[in-house]
Amino acid sequence: MIWDFVQDQVLGMKWLSELIGRGLSALGLDTGSRMGGSIQFFLYDTVKITLLLCGLIFFISYLQSYFPPERSKKILGRFHGFWANCIAALLGTVTPFCSCSSIPLFIGFTSAGLPLGVTFSFLISSPMVDLGSLVLLMSIFGSKVAMIYVAMGLVIAVAGGTVIEKLQMEQYVENFVLTAARVDMEAPDLTKKDRLIYAKEQMLSTFKKVFPYILVGVGIGALIHNWIPEHWVESALGSGNPFGVVLATLVGIPMYADIFGAIPVAEALLFKGAQLGTILSFMMAVTTLSLPSLIMLKKAVKPKLLGLFIGICAVGIILVGYFFNGIQAFIL
Repeated sequence: MIWDFVQDQVLGMKWLSELIGRGLSALGLDTGSRMGGSIQFFLYDTVKITLLLCGLIFFISYLQSYFPPERSKKILGRFHGFWANCIAALLGTVTPFCSCSSIPLFIGFTSAGLPLGVTFSFLISSPMVDLGSLVLLMSIFGSKVAMIYVAMGLVIAVAGGTVIEKLQMEQYVENFVLTAARVDMEAPDLTKKDRLIYAKEQMLSTFKKVFPYILVGVGIGALIHNWIPEHWVESALGSGNPFGVVLATLVGIPMYADIFGAIPVAEALLFKGAQLGTILSFMMAVTTLSLPSLIMLKKAVKPKLLGLFIGICAVGIILVGYFFNGIQAFIL
């Protein structure tokens, strides 16, 4: 009962939806109508995601202050082989939410001499399975779904890095990355006050970047939730379409958003009857294989390695989608 309260009222903030609904009703707006329901959905999800966003970024940024690139490089340098990939994937969970933010770190780690497979494990896990995704998924789908999602994302990251390492793809990294100057400076010790200031600055900076995408995502979610006929979504992404997972993955790849922009769309799709695995595949594709991040990555690696990276992630995402569709009845 305590966990249900945390999931519904703390993470899900159902009290906020009821409060907004009463406020709109007091203003004479029928929340049962399409327009009223859309406005309630938009206000509720915008406020909820903003509150979770600010709290999560502040907390994660505070953790990040203990893991600057220099320290992360030293940690990764202590491990080899499979375990190095595992540690890199885990380190990716405490990095920024956007895939584009992870690419400069990937380039820095690669130029510092870390194994290519290890740096790719980090690159895959960073946008796909950060702590933000865990908390937000718990707020919508529950703890079981969130935990399995994170576990499967880490499996993709470790497997992808391992495959790239075994194939010895170093020759397909651009020369400027391999010959970049290596900086081995120690990060200065920060006081607790310094870390709090850093976390606050990161929170404000990230919020300014992400908020427009939240508004777009919530707007699309409100449109799906109240205006798109349910049978449209079911026919395209429901159990009747065996290729729904593949379709959702392909649609998600060219888009650009982070977990905060994708969550309201996912929430609306679930409400309309889309399968769980199909929704999660869409979210993974949007956050991991966004077009802007692939364009940035293309500057650092050659087409053959870029294609391998996309292929590994896409196949992993599709398999995760079908896996979740298969177990949906047992975890929802």
